[in-house]
Amino acid sequence: MTEETAAPTSNGKTALTDDFRTHFSGDAPLTEKAKGFAKARPWTSAALLGVAAIAVLNTLRGKRA
Repeated sequence: MTEETAAPTSNGKTALTDDFRTHFSGDAPLTEKAKGFAKARPWTSAALLGVAAIAVLNTLRGKRA
């Protein structure tokens, strides 16, 4: 009894997850993986960078006081 499993198809909700999996899997250095992801999804990369920048600024703001 062999059952064939169909490959999951990408939809609007899983497309970002699929892109993460595509770009961050493999043996390439992390910087190359990040560059590939940034080229494929520039708006998502900008949003992630913005969130990280706000987190760093909030951390530094707490240290100043």
